Amino acid sequence: MDLRKLKKLIDLVEESGISELELTEGEEKVKICRSTSASPQPQLIHTQSKETTKSEEKNIIKEDKEALSTKEGNTINSPMVGTFYRAASPDAEPFIDVGTSVKKGDILCIVEAMKLLNEIECDQDGIIKKILVENGQPVEFGEPLFVIG
Repeated sequence: MDLRKLKKLIDLVEESGISELELTEGEEKVKICRSTSASPQPQLIHTQSKETTKSEEKNIIKEDKEALSTKEGNTINSPMVGTFYRAASPDAEPFIDVGTSVKKGDILCIVEAMKLLNEIECDQDGIIKKILVENGQPVEFGEPLFVIG
């Protein structure tokens, strides 16, 4: 499916206030869900034919995230495979939120890999525009985590 068409669908979901849109075109299927968090932003779930493997699906979603996020600023990517956490513990405040001003070296999140908690530091000064990953979600090497502008 064309990326411009996907962007248009995302914009329509944002403007209309609907919570979910599912579209099937041939063997391709797209589902756009609006997040219920404080800053509502649609999530894109894009799958192709049943012959598509799980890794290909992850790459498609990752490419869609990258294409949508790079228009707004630079991305900060995961340096490793692991589990993404926004705070040091479940009852602690998140390290950062959307709109937070950060400096090079500030801690943005934690990625747990093989029972080790790795603090991910900011590599540039700026303001956090988007958080692309949900708390507790698995992440892959190079997956975009944040958009910074």
